[in-house]
Amino acid sequence: CRLDGPSEATVYRIIDDSLFAETNGLKGKAYFDARWPDQESKASSPYQIYDRAIHNTARILKTKGGIPVVLDEREALFAPGQAPDAALYCGWYSLGKYVDAFVWNRGAVGFHVASAECTTLKTSTSTVWCRKMLEKGAAATLGPVAEPYLQSFPIPEAFFDCLTSGGSLIESYTVSNPFWSWQMVLIGDPLYRPFK
Repeated sequence: CRLDGPSEATVYRIIDDSLFAETNGLKGKAYFDARWPDQESKASSPYQIYDRAIHNTARILKTKGGIPVVLDEREALFAPGQAPDAALYCGWYSLGKYVDAFVWNRGAVGFHVASAECTTLKTSTSTVWCRKMLEKGAAATLGPVAEPYLQSFPIPEAFFDCLTSGGSLIESYTVSNPFWSWQMVLIGDPLYRPFK
């Protein structure tokens, strides 16, 4: 986990926005982009298991209250302009092709599940999700620096439940990260607590 980004200015903006959200509270909606409707049957493939996890995360946050939840269960991603007022996000799958669907609120946290989303964080022509989310205004994201395999992505139920219960970014990542010293990197202020 580290403070990093496409530019030095982005890193300073991440710090400022994290402090702003800690002082004023992270406002906005939680967007979850599943690929299929939840069949509520036993998931058998890794893809079904992770998709079910996204559905479960939306249910957990709806039950907790405090933040409006938008769940899209169509195979298509949120389209450009469909996700204004974004505070939280988890969805998939658009490999290396960020979709400009979001207007990120100050302090927003989210991640996109795809295989190479933090490989070219510093490349100016890159369209990977980590780079574009940070450039567009998110304060924290995570992604792999090489092929991680689906089972190495953080468990979204644990990540977002911990975060919205007052946990810091690094605590949320720690409780939800299935593997250590593998391919995943978390970008943001490790001590950021958007819901403290």
